[in-house]
Amino acid sequence: MIQYKRKYPIFSLCGLNCGLCPRYHTDGSSKCPGCGGPDFHLKHPACSVITCNRKHDQVEFCFECSAYPCSKYANPGNLDSFISYRNVINDFEKARTEGVDQYIRQLREKIKILEFLISNYNDGRRKNFYCLAVNLLKLEDIQNIMAQIGQEIGEQNIPMKDKINRIVSLFEDQARKDNLSLKLRK
Repeated sequence: MIQYKRKYPIFSLCGLNCGLCPRYHTDGSSKCPGCGGPDFHLKHPACSVITCNRKHDQVEFCFECSAYPCSKYANPGNLDSFISYRNVINDFEKARTEGVDQYIRQLREKIKILEFLISNYNDGRRKNFYCLAVNLLKLEDIQNIMAQIGQEIGEQNIPMKDKINRIVSLFEDQARKDNLSLKLRK
């Protein structure tokens, strides 16, 4: 694939929240720059969605294409990879109705929260969980959980394992309320 650059690598052409993917938050050679980020074409030498976009309207997001919703979106799959595909249609709809800039502001807020969780409450096994939870839950609910973390856990002198377990239970409780599973569909 020839070099491919986009204005918002954190929100992909096909609707994934790249900025909430574990590979986006990885150090080393497996780090993904996001869709159309620096050296994207080297990390992802082939992408059927980019190829399709080049043949059609060459838009920034698939939802802007004159053929949307095509079969890819009319019949979305039920499998995930490193990141969940479950919210793609809803995220496209938010970006379309609220505006891409507003959607990107909310996504950046989620990324900031995710980076805080990974930096402060990751025992080496929670990055994928945090990525999935922050991706799937509503920003307002995540912000409420973060407030609870600040009140209940923040500076308390309790073992990190207990802090992490409490944080996981807060996210899982919210997911149950929303009838969500915080597991990738494989």
